[in-house]
Parts: sequence; structure tokens; C-alpha cells
Amino acid sequence: MTGTPHPHDERCLEFFKKLSEYIDEELDEESCRKIEKHVEDCAPCQACLETLKATTGLCRRLKEKPVPAELSDRLKKMARELAI
Repeated sequence: MTGTPHPHDERCLEFFKKLSEYIDEELDEESCRKIEKHVEDCAPCQACLETLKATTGLCRRLKEKPVPAELSDRLKKMARELAI
């Protein structure tokens, strides 16, 4: 996090470490309860969770499409130039 830290920084750090697993429903009940309690009490983390859930949902609904060859070639060229 950047800027002025809010009072729950240490708990927020623990929250962020488990956020992806929480969204993917890979955590045990106790861990889920702790995250849910934290989110109830922490508006910044609540906003983060909602944003990540929305983003994850959008990504899951996207269908994989191949990158056009011309674009792929241009991106590879740019990457090589930046690496120099």
C-alpha cells in the first residue's frame, strides 16, 4: 500500500496474502471467517475485495482469443528493444 497507512496495516497485509485463495474458495472455514470479519471492519480492504471479485469475474467470463500475428510480432520487437 502506498500513501498514508491506515490503522490496520498489519492485519491488512495478512488479508492481502490470502485474498486470492479466499476468492477462489481455497481456504478453510476459520480463515474465511477471519477475512470476512476483517472486511467488515476495514473499508479499504472491503473496497479492494469487491474490486478484485469484480475483476476476477470479468476475467473468467472472457473467452481466450488468439493475438493477431502482426500485433504479436510488434510486441516481441518492443520487448527486445526494451531489454537492450
